[in-house]
Amino acid sequence: MAKPLTDSEKRKQISVRGLAGLGDVAEVRKSFNRHLHFTLVKDRNVATPRDYFFALAHTVRDHLVGRWIRTQQHYYERDPKRIYYLSLEFYMGRTLQNTMVNLGLQNACDEAIYQLGLDLEELEEIEEDAGLGNGGLGRLAACFLDSMATLGLAAYGYGIRYEFGIFNQKIVNGWQVEEADDWLRYGNPWEKARPEYMLPVHFYGRVEHTPDGVKWLDTQVVLAMPYDTPVPGYKNNTVNTMRLWSAKAPNDFKLQDFNVGDYIEAVLDRNLAENISRVLYPNDNFFEGKELRLKQEYFVVAATLQDIIRRFKSSKFGCRDPVRTCFETFPDKVAIQLNDTHPALSIPELMRILVDVEKVDWDKAWEITKKTCAYTNHTVLPEALERWPVSMFEKLLPRHLEIIYAINQRHLDHVAALFPGDVDRLRRMSVIEEGDCKRINMAHLCVIGSHAVNGVARIHSEIVKQSVFKDFYELEPEKFQNKTNGITPRRWLLLCNPGLADTIVEKIGEEFLTDLSQLKKLLPLVSDEVFIRDVAKVKQNKLKFSAFLEKEYKVKINPSSMFDVHVKRIHEYKRQLLNCLHVVTLYNRIKRDPAKAFVPRTVMIGGKAAPGYHMAKLIIKLVTSIGDVVNHDPVVGDRLKVIFLENYRVSLAEKVIPAADLSQQISTAGTEASGTGNMKFMLNGALTIGTMDGANVEMAEEAGAENLFIFGLRVEDVEALDRKGYNAREYYDHLPELKQAVDQISSGFFSPKEPDCFKDIVNMLMHHDRFKVFADYEAYMQCQAQVDQLYRNPKEWTKKVIRNIACSGKFSSDRTITEYAREIWGVEPSDLQIPPPNIPRD
Repeated sequence: MAKPLTDSEKRKQISVRGLAGLGDVAEVRKSFNRHLHFTLVKDRNVATPRDYFFALAHTVRDHLVGRWIRTQQHYYERDPKRIYYLSLEFYMGRTLQNTMVNLGLQNACDEAIYQLGLDLEELEEIEEDAGLGNGGLGRLAACFLDSMATLGLAAYGYGIRYEFGIFNQKIVNGWQVEEADDWLRYGNPWEKARPEYMLPVHFYGRVEHTPDGVKWLDTQVVLAMPYDTPVPGYKNNTVNTMRLWSAKAPNDFKLQDFNVGDYIEAVLDRNLAENISRVLYPNDNFFEGKELRLKQEYFVVAATLQDIIRRFKSSKFGCRDPVRTCFETFPDKVAIQLNDTHPALSIPELMRILVDVEKVDWDKAWEITKKTCAYTNHTVLPEALERWPVSMFEKLLPRHLEIIYAINQRHLDHVAALFPGDVDRLRRMSVIEEGDCKRINMAHLCVIGSHAVNGVARIHSEIVKQSVFKDFYELEPEKFQNKTNGITPRRWLLLCNPGLADTIVEKIGEEFLTDLSQLKKLLPLVSDEVFIRDVAKVKQNKLKFSAFLEKEYKVKINPSSMFDVHVKRIHEYKRQLLNCLHVVTLYNRIKRDPAKAFVPRTVMIGGKAAPGYHMAKLIIKLVTSIGDVVNHDPVVGDRLKVIFLENYRVSLAEKVIPAADLSQQISTAGTEASGTGNMKFMLNGALTIGTMDGANVEMAEEAGAENLFIFGLRVEDVEALDRKGYNAREYYDHLPELKQAVDQISSGFFSPKEPDCFKDIVNMLMHHDRFKVFADYEAYMQCQAQVDQLYRNPKEWTKKVIRNIACSGKFSSDRTITEYAREIWGVEPSDLQIPPPNIPRD
C-alpha cells in the first residue's frame, strides 16, 4: 500500500469545502497573528503549541459571534416557537474542526496555518474533548443540536456545565483506572459566561398553605450561572445556543448561620453548594439514587424553566419588560423535550410555577404543561429506570412531592373511572410505588405529564408500547410515537472521513450533506469498477490508524488485516463477552492448525466501564489478558491481534470509525434501544455484524439483510427462551469449541499469575447470564465465518460497502429532527439563510 495521505493533504485536494480564496487566507492569517500577539504575556515571547491552538480557536470564534448575535436578533423579530432540548448530558467532543466545517472555513484555516509553518492537525489534537456525557444519550443530544441549527429551528440545548466530565480511562496492568477529566484546566475558548442571567434555585425548606396560595419557605438558595456555547448550522449562518448552568454559592451562603469566628469555615462550605455542577455521574443505563444527582436534575430544570418563562414573557431583543402575561399561548411558543427521565422534574416544576407563582388554576396549568412537554424514552432495562425514594423528595423538594401526589391522585381517579375495580392496574400505573421504601417512578411521571412519548428505533418503540408502558399505551395510544435516532453527517462523514466525503462528492455533488437520502444516487455505482476502486482506496486510512495504534500500543499491526471493531460502553447487555469468546475460538483454531490459511484480523474493543460496575471492569481485564496471550504468541504472528482501545471518546471515535472494516453490534435482541455507533460505521463504509436489535433492524431493512451479517435470537426467541428457562450448561456441553474457550478463561490460561481472576465471569455466564451469551455463540461463529469468506473477495466486499453507504441516508439526525419538529413540536424546518454579518440586513 502507498504511504497514506495525511488529512491535511487530503483537505488540499478536496472539492467539498470549496477552494479557499486568497482574501480568506490573508484574513485568517491576520486575525490569527493578532490573537497570538494578545495571548502572549509580555515576559513570555515564545509561543507554545497551546498558544497557537487558542489563537486559531479565537480566530474561528470571531466568525461565529456576528452570526450568533444576528441569529438571536432574527428569532426575537420573528418570535417563532422555541424548542428547548433538556438533557443532563451533551457529549460534544471537540469544537474547532466542527466549527470550521460548518462555517466553510476549513480550507482557509488550513492554508493560513500551513503558510505560518504550523500543522492544523497538530493544533486540533491539542483541544480537550468536552466529555459532558456517558455515551449514546449524550452524543445524540450533540448531534441533535447540530441538526436543529442546520434546519434553522429556534432551538436551545440546556444542561449542566460539569467541571469534570466523563473520567479519563487509563489501563494499568490490564485494569481500568479512572482519572478526573479536568477539561477546563486551560480554559474553554468556545463558552461565554452570562452572569447577567444568573438565577436562584431553591432546595429543602418547608411548605405553607396560606389563603394567598402555597408558599415554599426557608429554602437554601444556590445560584445558577449560565455559560453559553454557540452551535453553528451547516453553511446557513444560523448559530443557536447551548446554555449550560454552573452552580455558585450566594455571597451570604451560611454566613448568617455562623458567628464571625467561623467565617473561614462558612466560606469553605460554599463548596457544598457548588458541588452540584462539579462532576458528571459516570453511569450509562444504570440508576444510582444519590441525593447529589437529584439535586443536579432539579438544578438544571429550575434554572432552565425560569429562563424559558423569562424569554416567553419578554420576547423582544434586549428587552426585560414582560410583554406576555397570559400563559394561554405558552404551548404555542414553547416546546420542552425531555431527553430521558433525567429532566422529568420539569413537569412538577412547571406546575409549581404556573399554580403557585403565576396563579393559573390547576386544570389549566396541567393542560399547558402536558401540551408543552414531550418525553423520549432511551432504555427498557429495569436497572436504568429512575425511581427516587419519597423520603429524599420530602426533604429536598417538599413542594414538588405534594404536586406529584396531586398529579398521581387525579391520574389514578381517571384510570379507576375507566377500569372500575381493577386495583392491580392502578398499582401498575401509579407514579408512587408502594413497598418497604416508597418510590417515585419518574418514567410514569413523564408519560402522564407529556403529550408525546417516543422510543428511539422502531423495534424499541414497539417494546415500549407492548411491555414497558403497556397500560399507558392502552389508556392513550395516540401519545406514543417512534423517532428513530440519527447522526450528523457533518461530523460523522465530512469531518472524520474527508477522503470518503470527497469520493462521494465527485459522483453526486455536495447536497447529500444536508439531505443524506441523496446517497441513494450511489446505488447505480455499486458495480462500477472505477468507483469500487476509489472507495477501496479510501480505506488507506487504515494505514494512518495502524501507525497510530503502533505508536500508542507498541503492537505491530497488519494494515491489510480485517479491522474488526467493537466500541461502546462496557456493559453485559452489549456482550463484549461474546466477542471475547469468538477471539479465543479463533486463537484456538490457529493454534490447532497453524498451516491453514486464516483471514488476518485486528480485533479492537474499546469503551469505559462505570467505576462501580465490577463485571464491566472484569470484562476489560479479560480483553487485555486475552490480548497479552494472543499478541505475544509467535505461532499466531500477524494473523490475529487484540487491542483494547484505551479512553474511548468522541475524538478517538473520529479516528477509528473511518478505519473499521467490521462493526460489531451484538447486543441481546430487545436490549439496545437504538444504538448510533452502528449508523456511524455504516455511513463510513464498515459492514455490520449484528443481532436484530435497535436500529440494526432498520439498517437491514434499508440496505437489505443480505448486505449485513445478521445472526442470533430475535426478540420473540429471547422471550420464548425466558419462558422455557435459559440453561447455559446445555450449550456448554454441546459445543466443544465453546467449552474449550470457557474452560481456558476459567482455568487461568489467560491469567496464569491469577488463575481465579475470571471466575466471576465464568460463574455469571454459566449460572445467571440475563443476556444469553452462549445461546447466540454458535450462530455468531457461523456468521463470522461468512464475514471471513466475503473478506477474501475484496471486490464483493467493497460492493456491499457501497450499498451500505448508499442506503444509510435514513440515519441522518436531520431526518430525525425533522420528524420531531413536525410530529411533536409542531414547527416546520426552515432553509432560510440568515445574511452573514458582512452583509447589511434588510
